[in-house]
Amino acid sequence: MTVTALESVDLRVEEGEFVVVLGPSGSGKTTLLNLIAGIDRPTAGRVVVAGHDLTKLSRSKLAAFRAEHVGYVFQLYHLIPVLTAYENVEMPLLLLPMSRAERQRRVQIALQAVDLLDRHDHYPRQLSGGQEQRVAIARAIVADPSIIVADEPTGDLDSVTAEQTLVLLKRLNEELGKTLVMVTHDPRAAAVARRVVHLDKGKLVSAPAAPAAPLLRTVELG
Repeated sequence: MTVTALESVDLRVEEGEFVVVLGPSGSGKTTLLNLIAGIDRPTAGRVVVAGHDLTKLSRSKLAAFRAEHVGYVFQLYHLIPVLTAYENVEMPLLLLPMSRAERQRRVQIALQAVDLLDRHDHYPRQLSGGQEQRVAIARAIVADPSIIVADEPTGDLDSVTAEQTLVLLKRLNEELGKTLVMVTHDPRAAAVARRVVHLDKGKLVSAPAAPAAPLLRTVELG
């Protein structure tokens, strides 16, 4: 049996936008993020991010594209437990041609942006869930990616910490100009974004077109 996770999806996101894809569990939200991030490949159609057609890139070039252009925020943080907050944030930079001094500068800027510079030497077990997620967000922005994708980033947090995380994401968008695409099943979390599109059973129910020259174009015709 063939299962089509997404069908006839056409999503355009302008540079600097904060877009939320809202939908129930199993609607294809994570699959959509994985396509945008270049983790999965569509069976048909195109995925174009920052001028790159991901469907035409080789595996090695796709890995290089992800390292340079995409920051991914996971629901369950995915921090490496034996590494400090600093070392976790530094990980994406190790894939890029960059001096140690430049890596240090970028990590400090990223940790400062999430108000955790004073916890740089703490291990994940020494941090609260909210702090772990902020470390994960710092890791996502440290390479100054073209786009940040966030998969249910508040799903494992209490209501107060979830709200703080959403405020942080909104600040990254509004103050630093980061382009964000976040998926969630929670309408309250979706309210933080400039634009909300609805995904149901693998299809976009509503997705108003972005202005001209969008950063992201995603099309999947399964």
